[in-house]
Amino acid sequence: MGKTKRAKPSEVVNKVPLEQDIYNSKFTKAKERHKLRLRQEEEQFVDSNLSKKILSAAREQQRELDDALPGSSHPKTTRLGNEDQSDSEEEDLEPDTFYENLEINEDDEKAMEMFMSSNPLPKRTLADIIMEKITEKHTELDTHFSEAGSVQMQDLDPRVKAMYEGVRDVLRKYRSGKLPKAFKIIPSLRNWEQILYITDPPSWSAAAMYQGTRYFASNLKEKMSQRFFNLVLLPRIRDDLAEYKRLNFHLYQALRKALYKPGGFMKGFLLPLLESGNCTLREAIIVGSVIARNSIPILHSSAAMLKIAEMDYTGANSIFLRIFLDKKYALPYRVVDALVFHFLRFERDPRELPVLWHQAFLTFVQRYKADISSEQRDALLELLKKQNHHTITAEIRRELQHAKCRDAEDANNIED
Repeated sequence: MGKTKRAKPSEVVNKVPLEQDIYNSKFTKAKERHKLRLRQEEEQFVDSNLSKKILSAAREQQRELDDALPGSSHPKTTRLGNEDQSDSEEEDLEPDTFYENLEINEDDEKAMEMFMSSNPLPKRTLADIIMEKITEKHTELDTHFSEAGSVQMQDLDPRVKAMYEGVRDVLRKYRSGKLPKAFKIIPSLRNWEQILYITDPPSWSAAAMYQGTRYFASNLKEKMSQRFFNLVLLPRIRDDLAEYKRLNFHLYQALRKALYKPGGFMKGFLLPLLESGNCTLREAIIVGSVIARNSIPILHSSAAMLKIAEMDYTGANSIFLRIFLDKKYALPYRVVDALVFHFLRFERDPRELPVLWHQAFLTFVQRYKADISSEQRDALLELLKKQNHHTITAEIRRELQHAKCRDAEDANNIED
């Protein structure tokens, strides 16, 4: 038998129902020109990714134009809020998102001053550290490049010193654009503190401080970045707020970039700020807004809350505790217990506590009333009899009375 021949594609007839075949023979089919027209119209639109790039470039140009205008060196400041946390680069190009008029109540400032330490810790800057080392050794520091380079220098070469003095002059006037390459390699040097001291960080422009924080937060290890935040960034932020009563936009962005190293930020900036004992209400609100708007790992936040709860009390402590509590972390019981003891310390305090303390107390019981024990709940109810606020205390008492404590829940689980 011979092989059956396959029908050519053109000879294959599509099988359709009889009624459909009769309908097709009587009526003509409309051509699908509208689909082609729609596709052509769709191609005239710009896709979303390209739109974002165009908008970002436009905002960048607008910001550069605004920076060039006179009187724009110190934009509006920000106020404390609970807005969504985001680290997108588009936010960096929108200063109006963060900066609004910040009005500080004089009564609140006076209440804060009552709880400030009478013997604040002395401020230490990078210059102080370097001068101490020079005094101890009576010579310039022995300098070394990083271990990977294995290049050693017994004394600082005059040409290197002259080069970084030139970098210093650039950073004093820097507003935008590329930074000198000599500045970018500072984080990779083993004697980076000495080189940084030559560039005179207190004299940097605000934009240069932002760029410097970016490089040092990205390229230094956590302990090294902690020193940069403590010796360079913290004094600059406090001096700027004391001088202008508002924070430059670039310095605000520098604080946000510093959070890329959350451990270094907590140990080098936030905790030293509170341990100084003279953190003002303005400083607490602005730095707190940075923490509120950005995501921070629970480990670093828990450690910070534990340290703040154990510190000598100032009004700023309540502001930062409230901000961390509003993040609604699943805190370990150790941190919850430390916060309970933090509030119980004030049971016999004769002073009239500020509203900030009562607000932090209310936030704590609202968020973590199910994580305290029955004994702790009873102790907190007794505390309310000693420390009272005419509007907030009633709400705190209601939250505690309706709380299902953790030991009661554990007992129910065992019975089940």
